[in-house]
Amino acid sequence: MSKVHETPDWLDTGMKTRRKVLGDAHVDRSEARKTPFDAPFQELIVDAAWGRVWSRPQWTLRERSIVTIALLAALGHDDEVAMHVRATANTGATREDLCEALLHVAIYAGVPAANHAIAIVKNTFAEMDLQETGEAKHG
Repeated sequence: MSKVHETPDWLDTGMKTRRKVLGDAHVDRSEARKTPFDAPFQELIVDAAWGRVWSRPQWTLRERSIVTIALLAALGHDDEVAMHVRATANTGATREDLCEALLHVAIYAGVPAANHAIAIVKNTFAEMDLQETGEAKHG
């Protein structure tokens, strides 16, 4: 008797990973804004990005977080850089990790891209610090 190979439910797996990384509040807001127009896109990213890539066991969420932020910074995707910086609270990527990643961006993608991303990361960390403690940390 042959065993039937079951295909993973990438949407379910992806949504669980997305919530783990971005947090329930972010995902709930995103889901509430979803319309019939962008529903296929949302399904694609939950399936492909969150299910088939972010959920792979070969890298930790911390490692994926660092690489993702570096790539987004190199490509100049400002809003996504900030979103993934906020997600570091859930992935375990540290400020030192991001500093190192942005040094790589400077060398391999250009100083202007890294400089711009550094400003976004600093602002995002300042916002996170204010939310956490009510006062900004310097660093």
